[in-house]
Amino acid sequence: MRPSVVTIDFHVTSECSQECPYCWGPLEIPALGTETARRIIDRISAFAVRRIVFTGGDPLQRADIGQLIRHAKRRGLEVALSTTGDKLTETFLRRYGRDIDLISLPLDGSCEAVNALTKKPGHFAAVMRALRRLSRHPHLDVKVCTPVTRKNLHDVPAIAVLVDRWARTVGNRVFYNIFQTFPRAMKPVTWDEWLVSDRQFRQLRRVVRAIRPRIRINFLSKRTLDRLYVMVFPDGSLVIPHGPAYASFGAFLQVKDLGAILARSRFDAVRHRRHASGWQKAAAAG
Repeated sequence: MRPSVVTIDFHVTSECSQECPYCWGPLEIPALGTETARRIIDRISAFAVRRIVFTGGDPLQRADIGQLIRHAKRRGLEVALSTTGDKLTETFLRRYGRDIDLISLPLDGSCEAVNALTKKPGHFAAVMRALRRLSRHPHLDVKVCTPVTRKNLHDVPAIAVLVDRWARTVGNRVFYNIFQTFPRAMKPVTWDEWLVSDRQFRQLRRVVRAIRPRIRINFLSKRTLDRLYVMVFPDGSLVIPHGPAYASFGAFLQVKDLGAILARSRFDAVRHRRHASGWQKAAAAG
Protein backbone atom coordinates (compact mmCIF):
# COMPACT_ATOMS: atom_id res chain seq x y z
CA MET A 1 0.00 0.00 0.00
CA ARG A 2 1.43 3.40 -0.97
CA PRO A 3 1.56 5.63 2.14
CA SER A 4 -0.52 8.78 2.13
CA VAL A 5 2.16 10.77 3.93
CA VAL A 6 4.12 13.65 2.42
CA THR A 7 6.47 14.49 5.28
CA ILE A 8 8.22 12.51 7.98
CA ASP A 9 9.84 14.30 10.90
CA PHE A 10 13.12 12.62 11.78
CA HIS A 11 13.98 13.58 15.36
CA VAL A 12 17.69 12.83 15.08
CA THR A 13 18.50 13.87 18.66
CA SER A 14 16.94 14.80 21.97
CA GLU A 15 19.77 17.25 22.70
CA CYS A 16 18.78 20.92 22.66
CA SER A 17 20.08 24.24 23.96
CA GLN A 18 16.56 25.27 24.97
CA GLU A 19 14.07 23.89 27.52
CA CYS A 20 10.77 25.10 26.12
CA PRO A 21 7.89 24.32 28.47
CA TYR A 22 5.54 23.44 25.60
CA CYS A 23 7.98 21.22 23.68
CA TRP A 24 6.62 17.88 22.49
CA GLY A 25 9.94 16.63 21.14
CA PRO A 26 11.57 13.48 22.53
CA LEU A 27 13.44 13.75 25.81
CA GLU A 28 16.46 11.76 26.99
CA ILE A 29 16.28 9.22 24.17
CA PRO A 30 19.72 8.05 22.99
CA ALA A 31 20.33 8.71 19.31
CA LEU A 32 21.29 6.13 16.72
CA GLY A 33 24.63 6.28 14.93
CA THR A 34 25.30 7.72 11.50
CA GLU A 35 24.96 4.52 9.49
CA THR A 36 21.66 3.53 11.06
CA ALA A 37 20.36 7.07 10.55
CA ARG A 38 21.33 6.79 6.88
CA ARG A 39 19.38 3.54 6.63
CA ILE A 40 16.33 5.27 8.09
CA ILE A 41 16.66 8.01 5.47
CA ASP A 42 16.90 5.32 2.78
CA ARG A 43 13.74 3.71 4.14
CA ILE A 44 11.87 7.02 4.16
CA SER A 45 12.80 7.51 0.52
CA ALA A 46 11.83 3.95 -0.36
CA PHE A 47 8.34 4.54 1.04
CA ALA A 48 7.88 7.31 -1.56
CA VAL A 49 7.72 10.00 1.12
CA ARG A 50 8.53 13.34 -0.49
CA ARG A 51 9.96 15.36 2.37
CA ILE A 52 12.10 14.84 5.45
CA VAL A 53 12.30 17.31 8.33
CA PHE A 54 15.42 16.99 10.43
CA THR A 55 14.37 18.05 13.90
CA GLY A 56 14.91 17.11 17.53
CA GLY A 57 15.84 18.49 20.00
CA ASP A 58 18.08 20.52 17.76
CA PRO A 59 19.58 18.54 14.87
CA LEU A 60 22.57 20.89 14.82
CA GLN A 61 23.60 19.23 18.08
CA ARG A 62 24.65 16.23 15.96
CA ALA A 63 28.15 16.40 14.50
CA ASP A 64 27.03 14.33 11.51
CA ILE A 65 23.90 16.30 10.61
CA GLY A 66 25.54 17.67 7.46
CA GLN A 67 26.23 14.14 6.27
CA LEU A 68 22.62 13.13 6.93
CA ILE A 69 21.32 16.18 5.07
CA ARG A 70 23.46 15.42 2.02
CA HIS A 71 22.41 11.78 2.10
CA ALA A 72 18.73 12.73 2.17
CA LYS A 73 19.17 15.12 -0.74
CA ARG A 74 20.98 12.46 -2.79
CA ARG A 75 18.06 10.14 -2.16
CA GLY A 76 15.81 12.69 -3.83
CA LEU A 77 14.06 14.00 -0.71
CA GLU A 78 13.04 17.57 -0.05
CA VAL A 79 15.04 18.55 3.01
CA ALA A 80 13.88 20.83 5.81
CA LEU A 81 15.87 21.65 8.92
CA SER A 82 14.13 22.72 12.13
CA THR A 83 16.65 24.28 14.51
CA THR A 84 16.68 26.63 17.50
CA GLY A 85 18.98 28.87 15.46
CA ASP A 86 21.68 29.46 18.05
CA LYS A 87 24.06 26.98 16.41
CA LEU A 88 23.37 27.98 12.82
CA THR A 89 26.69 29.26 11.49
CA GLU A 90 27.80 30.78 8.20
CA THR A 91 30.26 27.91 7.78
CA PHE A 92 27.44 25.37 8.05
CA LEU A 93 25.30 27.25 5.53
CA ARG A 94 28.12 27.50 3.01
CA ARG A 95 28.93 23.81 3.36
CA TYR A 96 25.43 22.32 3.43
CA GLY A 97 23.00 25.05 2.41
CA ARG A 98 22.72 23.81 -1.17
CA ASP A 99 21.32 20.52 0.09
CA ILE A 100 18.63 22.18 2.23
CA ASP A 101 15.32 23.45 0.88
CA LEU A 102 13.91 25.12 3.99
CA ILE A 103 15.16 26.16 7.42
CA SER A 104 12.70 26.67 10.26
CA LEU A 105 13.43 28.89 13.26
CA PRO A 106 11.40 29.51 16.44
CA LEU A 107 10.65 33.03 17.61
CA ASP A 108 8.59 33.45 20.77
CA GLY A 109 8.78 37.23 21.08
CA SER A 110 9.42 40.43 19.15
CA CYS A 111 12.12 41.37 21.66
CA GLU A 112 14.46 39.69 24.09
CA ALA A 113 12.24 40.38 27.10
CA VAL A 114 9.24 38.47 25.72
CA ASN A 115 11.25 35.78 23.96
CA ALA A 116 13.12 34.99 27.18
CA LEU A 117 9.85 34.07 28.91
CA THR A 118 10.03 30.70 27.15
CA LYS A 119 13.54 30.61 25.70
CA LYS A 120 16.91 31.02 27.38
CA PRO A 121 18.39 34.54 27.56
CA GLY A 122 20.16 35.47 24.33
CA HIS A 123 18.00 33.31 22.07
CA PHE A 124 16.28 36.30 20.46
CA ALA A 125 19.64 37.77 19.41
CA ALA A 126 20.72 34.35 18.12
CA VAL A 127 17.65 34.10 15.87
CA MET A 128 18.25 37.63 14.56
CA ARG A 129 21.82 36.62 13.68
CA ALA A 130 20.53 33.45 12.02
CA LEU A 131 18.09 35.48 9.90
CA ARG A 132 20.88 37.80 8.78
CA ARG A 133 22.95 34.79 7.75
CA LEU A 134 20.04 33.25 5.90
CA SER A 135 19.54 36.48 3.96
CA ARG A 136 22.93 35.80 2.35
CA HIS A 137 21.55 32.50 1.02
CA PRO A 138 18.40 33.55 -0.85
CA HIS A 139 17.89 30.10 -2.39
CA LEU A 140 16.89 28.87 1.06
CA ASP A 141 13.26 29.13 2.09
CA VAL A 142 12.79 30.36 5.64
CA LYS A 143 9.98 29.52 8.03
CA VAL A 144 9.59 31.36 11.32
CA CYS A 145 7.39 29.66 13.91
CA THR A 146 5.71 31.08 17.00
CA PRO A 147 3.96 28.84 19.53
CA VAL A 148 1.31 31.03 21.14
CA THR A 149 1.14 30.86 24.93
CA ARG A 150 -0.31 33.07 27.64
CA LYS A 151 3.18 34.57 27.93
CA ASN A 152 3.37 35.97 24.38
CA LEU A 153 -0.25 36.21 23.20
CA HIS A 154 -0.15 40.02 23.37
CA ASP A 155 3.13 40.17 21.44
CA VAL A 156 2.37 37.94 18.44
CA PRO A 157 1.15 40.83 16.22
CA ALA A 158 4.49 42.56 16.84
CA ILE A 159 6.34 39.36 15.91
CA ALA A 160 4.33 39.20 12.68
CA VAL A 161 5.34 42.79 11.87
CA LEU A 162 8.99 41.99 12.63
CA VAL A 163 9.01 38.93 10.36
CA ASP A 164 7.10 40.74 7.62
CA ARG A 165 9.52 43.68 7.60
CA TRP A 166 12.51 41.35 7.46
CA ALA A 167 10.94 39.38 4.62
CA ARG A 168 10.58 42.54 2.51
CA THR A 169 14.35 43.10 2.63
CA VAL A 170 15.53 39.64 1.53
CA GLY A 171 15.42 37.40 -1.52
CA ASN A 172 14.34 34.30 0.43
CA ARG A 173 10.82 32.97 0.33
CA VAL A 174 9.51 33.50 3.85
CA PHE A 175 6.66 31.80 5.69
CA TYR A 176 5.33 32.50 9.17
CA ASN A 177 3.55 29.79 11.17
CA ILE A 178 1.59 30.72 14.28
CA PHE A 179 0.75 27.71 16.47
CA GLN A 180 -1.79 27.40 19.21
CA THR A 181 0.28 25.65 21.87
CA PHE A 182 -0.73 22.00 21.97
CA PRO A 183 -1.07 20.17 25.33
CA ARG A 184 1.39 17.40 24.52
CA ALA A 185 4.77 16.88 26.19
CA MET A 186 7.04 14.10 27.39
CA LYS A 187 7.41 15.75 30.80
CA PRO A 188 4.79 16.95 33.31
CA VAL A 189 3.45 20.40 32.42
CA THR A 190 0.93 22.59 34.24
CA TRP A 191 -0.87 23.46 31.04
CA ASP A 192 -3.21 26.03 32.61
CA GLU A 193 -0.19 28.34 32.87
CA TRP A 194 0.45 28.20 29.11
CA LEU A 195 -2.58 27.39 26.98
CA VAL A 196 -4.63 30.03 25.20
CA SER A 197 -8.28 29.34 24.48
CA ASP A 198 -9.76 28.70 21.05
CA ARG A 199 -11.52 32.05 21.29
CA GLN A 200 -8.26 33.86 22.08
CA PHE A 201 -6.54 32.16 19.16
CA ARG A 202 -9.34 33.12 16.76
CA GLN A 203 -9.18 36.72 17.98
CA LEU A 204 -5.41 36.74 17.52
CA ARG A 205 -5.87 35.60 13.93
CA ARG A 206 -8.21 38.52 13.26
CA VAL A 207 -5.76 41.00 14.79
CA VAL A 208 -2.78 39.70 12.81
CA ARG A 209 -4.70 39.64 9.53
CA ALA A 210 -5.76 43.24 10.11
CA ILE A 211 -2.07 44.19 9.89
CA ARG A 212 -2.24 43.04 6.25
CA PRO A 213 1.21 41.46 6.09
CA ARG A 214 2.64 40.55 2.72
CA ILE A 215 4.12 37.24 3.80
CA ARG A 216 2.14 34.03 3.97
CA ILE A 217 0.97 33.37 7.51
CA ASN A 218 -0.41 29.99 8.55
CA PHE A 219 -2.54 29.79 11.69
CA LEU A 220 -2.42 26.31 13.19
CA SER A 221 -5.00 25.58 15.87
CA LYS A 222 -4.87 22.69 18.32
CA ARG A 223 -7.38 20.84 16.18
CA THR A 224 -5.23 21.31 13.08
CA LEU A 225 -2.08 20.12 14.83
CA ASP A 226 -3.54 16.89 16.18
CA ARG A 227 -3.00 13.64 14.23
CA LEU A 228 -0.87 15.58 11.75
CA TYR A 229 2.63 14.19 12.26
CA VAL A 230 4.53 11.02 11.50
CA MET A 231 7.77 10.89 13.45
CA VAL A 232 10.89 8.80 13.70
CA PHE A 233 12.40 9.24 17.16
CA PRO A 234 16.14 9.31 17.92
CA ASP A 235 16.12 5.60 18.82
CA GLY A 236 14.61 4.75 15.42
CA SER A 237 11.05 4.10 16.63
CA LEU A 238 8.04 5.12 14.52
CA VAL A 239 5.74 7.42 16.50
CA ILE A 240 2.35 8.77 15.38
CA PRO A 241 1.00 10.98 18.19
CA HIS A 242 -2.62 11.88 18.79
CA GLY A 243 -3.94 13.99 21.62
CA PRO A 244 -1.40 13.88 24.46
CA ALA A 245 -0.36 10.30 23.59
CA TYR A 246 2.75 9.17 21.74
CA ALA A 247 1.65 6.02 19.94
CA SER A 248 4.70 3.91 19.05
CA PHE A 249 4.66 1.37 16.23
CA GLY A 250 8.05 -0.20 16.81
CA ALA A 251 11.32 0.16 14.94
CA PHE A 252 10.89 2.11 11.72
CA LEU A 253 13.43 -0.08 9.94
CA GLN A 254 11.24 -3.10 10.65
CA VAL A 255 8.14 -1.56 9.04
CA LYS A 256 7.10 -3.45 5.93
CA ASP A 257 3.94 -1.53 5.03
CA LEU A 258 3.88 2.07 6.22
CA GLY A 259 0.56 2.72 4.53
CA ALA A 260 -1.09 -0.07 6.51
CA ILE A 261 0.21 1.35 9.79
CA LEU A 262 -1.04 4.81 8.92
CA ALA A 263 -4.44 3.40 8.00
CA ARG A 264 -4.93 1.73 11.38
CA SER A 265 -3.44 4.62 13.39
CA ARG A 266 -5.17 7.87 14.31
CA PHE A 267 -3.22 9.69 11.58
CA ASP A 268 -5.30 12.17 9.56
CA ALA A 269 -3.95 11.79 6.02
CA VAL A 270 -6.25 14.38 4.47
CA ARG A 271 -5.32 17.08 6.97
CA HIS A 272 -1.65 16.12 6.70
CA ARG A 273 -1.62 16.55 2.92
CA ARG A 274 -3.42 19.88 3.23
CA HIS A 275 -0.87 21.10 5.77
CA ALA A 276 2.05 19.82 3.70
CA SER A 277 0.82 21.82 0.69
CA GLY A 278 1.42 25.02 2.69
CA TRP A 279 5.04 24.81 1.65
CA GLN A 280 6.54 23.33 -1.48
CA LYS A 281 9.89 23.71 -3.15
CA ALA A 282 10.14 26.81 -5.30
CA ALA A 283 10.75 24.72 -8.42
CA ALA A 284 7.65 22.61 -7.75
CA ALA A 285 5.53 25.64 -6.93
CA GLY A 286 6.60 27.48 -10.02
